[in-house]
Amino acid sequence: MTVTSPTPSDRPAGGLLYAGWFLCAVFFLYAFVHRVAPSVMVDDLMRDFAVGGAALGNLSAFYYYAYAGSQIPVGVLFDRFGPRRLITAAGAVVVLGSVVFATAETLWLANLGRLMIGFGCAFSFAGALNYAALWLPPGRFATLGGWAQMLGVVGGIAGQAPAGAAVEAFGWRPVTMVLAVFGVGLTLAFGVVLRDKPRAVDGAGVAGSMLAGLRRAAGTGQVWLAGGFGMAMTASMLAFAGLWGVPYIMEAHDLTKAEAAGLVSILFVGWGIGAPLLGWLSDRLRRRRALVLAGGTLATLGIAAAIYTPGITPPWLGAILFVQGLGASSMVLCFAVARENTPAWAGGATLGIVNTLVVGSGAIMQPLLGWALDTLWDGRVEAGARVYSVAAYETAFLILPATCAAGVLAALLLRETHGRTLEEREA
Repeated sequence: MTVTSPTPSDRPAGGLLYAGWFLCAVFFLYAFVHRVAPSVMVDDLMRDFAVGGAALGNLSAFYYYAYAGSQIPVGVLFDRFGPRRLITAAGAVVVLGSVVFATAETLWLANLGRLMIGFGCAFSFAGALNYAALWLPPGRFATLGGWAQMLGVVGGIAGQAPAGAAVEAFGWRPVTMVLAVFGVGLTLAFGVVLRDKPRAVDGAGVAGSMLAGLRRAAGTGQVWLAGGFGMAMTASMLAFAGLWGVPYIMEAHDLTKAEAAGLVSILFVGWGIGAPLLGWLSDRLRRRRALVLAGGTLATLGIAAAIYTPGITPPWLGAILFVQGLGASSMVLCFAVARENTPAWAGGATLGIVNTLVVGSGAIMQPLLGWALDTLWDGRVEAGARVYSVAAYETAFLILPATCAAGVLAALLLRETHGRTLEEREA
């Protein structure tokens, strides 16, 4: 199925279109709060559900199982149906999942709540990218993707120190219910502001099938290389900053939860500055590969230095985490690279594959590190929760710089697109 370009008479006003994109980006902010919130609930969740690191990592990762596992069908659905109904329904699912999670008395209900939250949030970043591709100028795609990432990072920051302080003051259940209430307002806004794609007409040949875009995207090697780079860059954020970084810094540097969360938030600040900056710079210079390689190298060195620099002080740790986030934010370019290597009618499926790999890093890394920590655990328990030694963390965390380095290797195999779509290069 092909999409016709809207005529001036049926195209919504530009301000409304940018408002719709902004709401999709705010949805990603909201999704990011949900994504990282368990990192400031570790002790509470371990105690309330009587679980160890592996089970807690799995509980947190249920978000990623649903989010990553649904990205490909989400992309296909966007290609077919457009954003308005899908994103509005997704917002409602997040609200319901938040209520289930906040009121869960058993681990399986908590897992179900996280699963529902993850499935609804799966439409957030994909929605922002698809809305930009559908309605807004192609030359701003990487820039808008960067700004969406920045708003997501704002959510990551809000889910760290502010959420940590709220959890300590009121408990994790009331905080989750407040997130549900916010989601209600956001969902209502989706229904009012978002606009679906223009009327589609039947096309011929390969574009005529709803799954044709998926077949085309999956058969393009550059899509997998771009997604692999994005996956490697995101792993440290989702596994370290998203869950295990706060308890590690508390143990390694003898800091309070709020202080540790504040340091971890600096990584998100670097990410939030880097994503729109690199997106804009990439669109302006029409260069993708060089910025991807530079960012990947910086991210690899940064995560290694943050964990393994002897005697590092908190101020220096914060500076290094900022640099790591700045470098890792280059993953935003992987979406542009992938999209520029497939035709427009396969755009949703392409972004779905890439986002599956990107978010899949959390589904893999969070429980993997939890399992490694359980294996290295020395038996220490405080207030009903397991406490892992600094040596255990440092051994388990070896996988993070190794993963970043693998991403740099994938980036070496990317082709430079010069910011031009496949149709423009083949014209």
